[in-house]
Amino acid sequence: MSPQDQKKDDAVFPGGNYTYTWTVPEDHSPTADDPNCLTWIYHSHIDAPKDIASGLIGPLLTCKKGILTGTSQRRQDVDIDFFLMFSVVDENLSWYLDENIASFCTDPGSVDKDDEEFQESNKMHAINGYVFGNLPEMTMCAGDYVAWHLFGMGNEIDVHTAYFHGEMLIIRGHRTDVASLFPATFVTADMIPSNPGRWLLSCQVNDHIQAGMGALYEVRPCSRQAPRSTLKGRVRKYYIAAKEVQWDYGPSGLDQSSGKQLSEAGSPAEQFFKRSHYQIGGIYWKAKYVEYTDETFREEKKQSEEEKHLGILGPVIKAEVGDTILVVFVNKASWPFSIQPHGVSYGLSQNGVSVQPLHNFTYHWTVPQHVGPTPSDPPCLTWMYSSAVDPVKDTSSGLVGPMVICKPGTLDDSNKQKGIDKEFYLLFSVFDENLSWYLNANIKYYLRMEETSVKKDNGFKESNRMHAINGFMFGNLPGLDVCEGDNVSWHLLGLGTEADVHGAVFQGNTLQMNGMRRDSTNLFPHTFATAFMQPDNKGIFEIYCQTSNHYRAGMRERYSVSKCSKRDPAPVLRYKGVRTYYVMAEEVEWDYAPDRRWERERHNHSAESYSNVFLSNENGLLGSKYKKAVYREYTDGTFQTPKARINGDEHLGILGPFMWAEVGDILNIVFKNNASRPYSIHAHGVLERETGQPQAANPGDIVTYRWEVPERSGPGPNDSACVPWIYYSVVDPVKDMYSGLIGPLKICRKGVLQSDGIRKDVKREFALLFLVFDENQSWYLEENVERYSHGNHRDINLPDDTFVESNKMHAINGKLYANLPGLTMFQGDWVNWYLLGMGQEIDVHTVHFHAETFTYKNGKGYRADVVDLFPGTFEMVEMLAGNPGTWLLHCHVSDHIHAGMEILFKVLPKPEPALEVVNYSEETPPEDESQKVMLFGAKLAPGQVEATVIILAVSGMVLFLVASFLLGVVIYLEKQRRLRRNRRSILDDGFKLMSKKNQGI
Repeated sequence: MSPQDQKKDDAVFPGGNYTYTWTVPEDHSPTADDPNCLTWIYHSHIDAPKDIASGLIGPLLTCKKGILTGTSQRRQDVDIDFFLMFSVVDENLSWYLDENIASFCTDPGSVDKDDEEFQESNKMHAINGYVFGNLPEMTMCAGDYVAWHLFGMGNEIDVHTAYFHGEMLIIRGHRTDVASLFPATFVTADMIPSNPGRWLLSCQVNDHIQAGMGALYEVRPCSRQAPRSTLKGRVRKYYIAAKEVQWDYGPSGLDQSSGKQLSEAGSPAEQFFKRSHYQIGGIYWKAKYVEYTDETFREEKKQSEEEKHLGILGPVIKAEVGDTILVVFVNKASWPFSIQPHGVSYGLSQNGVSVQPLHNFTYHWTVPQHVGPTPSDPPCLTWMYSSAVDPVKDTSSGLVGPMVICKPGTLDDSNKQKGIDKEFYLLFSVFDENLSWYLNANIKYYLRMEETSVKKDNGFKESNRMHAINGFMFGNLPGLDVCEGDNVSWHLLGLGTEADVHGAVFQGNTLQMNGMRRDSTNLFPHTFATAFMQPDNKGIFEIYCQTSNHYRAGMRERYSVSKCSKRDPAPVLRYKGVRTYYVMAEEVEWDYAPDRRWERERHNHSAESYSNVFLSNENGLLGSKYKKAVYREYTDGTFQTPKARINGDEHLGILGPFMWAEVGDILNIVFKNNASRPYSIHAHGVLERETGQPQAANPGDIVTYRWEVPERSGPGPNDSACVPWIYYSVVDPVKDMYSGLIGPLKICRKGVLQSDGIRKDVKREFALLFLVFDENQSWYLEENVERYSHGNHRDINLPDDTFVESNKMHAINGKLYANLPGLTMFQGDWVNWYLLGMGQEIDVHTVHFHAETFTYKNGKGYRADVVDLFPGTFEMVEMLAGNPGTWLLHCHVSDHIHAGMEILFKVLPKPEPALEVVNYSEETPPEDESQKVMLFGAKLAPGQVEATVIILAVSGMVLFLVASFLLGVVIYLEKQRRLRRNRRSILDDGFKLMSKKNQGI
């Protein structure tokens, strides 16, 4: 096929046509653990964000053999399929924006396309292109087998939690009633509806609820019998009231990490805790769910020491499969409130019934078998309940609590989980007090002023966004104390807006989730996780949100691990292997996009390239070059010889060396700081014996870090053979990382790796970091302004929006617009991809591999071509390269595509077996004549002598064998000749005898 023919499908012009041929080979088919049909999409890809915003997108299914019937292509295994796209359709990106303005605006000439309110009005929070319940109603029968094919598409704000009110789903073997969707995330969910009625299907992200991202589906009581379970368990009764309280986000008055006052000038906490004419401070009027002892609601139930950590959360509601839950609710607050649960069954008459102030209502919920944990789930599932009269304002006011639903026989008589020593419940949420019912009351009470004069001030709004865990900030959450060796269950919840993208990290110890090893998990509004920990590392450690702006804003607490006398000492692990790395921090000039040819060819559809704001160094912008600090590996402790990046390691780009270890190893990191400010190295996953932050190395210092790799640092029972981690400098975790100090680490099962660190069963391994490097937060910002700005650098306005945006480099391993080299493999190679996510709220990345699929572990093995990454997410996927060509690998978030978060990987055709060819360098070093030896009258080097002798010996042996063979042949032929002569002599004698007898006759 000619290059011209290969280009025909790249762009089909108006009036033209092209027939696409797509195949579904075996290595693209659903795995044994996948559902029978997988959800995918198709869309136009000339300028993907603009094409999709214009409407060109649709669903695609690929199914296992035998699932589709004949030419009708109907599925045999389900009764009905539904296809739903959750997307904030940005009409500002549409190719038809100007036409739409001309057609639908009453005064087209007055429209300012850059006006923020105009742009916001064109962001349509839609399900299949409909808002506010206008999607044609989806109807099914109770007992039907229903397949939901869900996908997200769009931009950074397209963080969606699709909540199916009234029914339950199975997704990848796990029970849920929500599905997390992001741009180019595809989910196949199975449902057998059992609850007749018209139910809401909505995105539970606060902004999206308000903007109308909801639809209705109806379950009809048809002839088929819906699944029913006999309830033979306990009736569990709870007495809960909504009560108004003054809530203190920082009751100690201190940042427990630094020891500074929360209101100290210049501290990160000052913005939220300082009291002034335009700042409320850290205490707010809120509503809280409070448990009472009985139906009189006179006496509050006293919290135990183990419940002190609940903070703003309501009481824990627990039940087992087969139980009935009765919640007697009294509203002692000033606004109508309710209690609406996830994870249980209830009828329409019980669906978030609103209770007026000073009134009560009894909610009746059941826990039949079909809402309980599946065999693939942990013994108890984490859920949440909240007020839903106004889902946004009610939860922002504080009305939220945890709920746990367990398998039968899991809870003991005191309602505690058997086999678990400690249970903790943590809600990660940015409580936006601007959205609370009590905002006006807080302004009047604390600021002594009328509310209207301050509510529009941006500084005031930001000061009211409290980045909290259970309603506490900056280490003020009490009661997170465990013993070494305890079995600890962490129940984690998310709530809030599209900014509530949380990477919940547990420093110092690791977690196990669905049989997989982690030290973090991602949380979004109305999502939940259950994690198990058996701490082996004594000390005080942080639990924090990895999202960097949340970390800075105080979303970090502390838990302690103590040596307790109640347990026998843990067996001492004997470490067998010691691996040493010599790593230097050095300052370099880094170019994010040294070659712009690919970018100019691909992104040339508009008058001004999307890349100009990031790569141009005109009009007060800095361009693509920045001073940065990087980790680089050296051959030994003299730090004289850098270790060359060869054999594919070029792909690491800005990353430090790809470190590796097996379970049972010790890693010694000899670190020299050759930069101009203090730095360090800290790793996720490994066991660092130092309590608190690792020692910082001042400029010129050498520090050795010791990382132990016990069993809990390696793969869990349901993991692949290796798990990815990450390391970076933590003197200032945010500024150090954005300055460039970050690198990959993998830990593997014992015996999995070769001596060079590559897995024995794979051919290639690549580590990719998806991170928007925010150069505005780098230690070197001022130096970069002085060095790379044209003209007078003092004229640059650092807070200017365009300047700030120009310094956010949407990079893969520190490169933009296909500038990353080294991603090459052969057809038929098994390839491991270690994919790493860090950063802040905008770092929502959906990593899409064109033309190839991969398998990944989530308890079992599943097929996909997109990986979701968030701050603190480290994933490993396995690919069998099967499609020769040069293919795109990119983040599918619209803004990130335009901003250059794209690279290329190359699959070469499977090589033919070839003779070994030895190439001699033209620049051979001069030979040392004194070392040569005389042999047969010629001077030869020692190596040549050895080779000559070997060749002669081998040749002599071959000649001897040939001669022996020939001699044997000669002897054999001689014997045969003699045998024939003897036979002939015998025959002659026989004929003579016969002749004599005849003569006698």
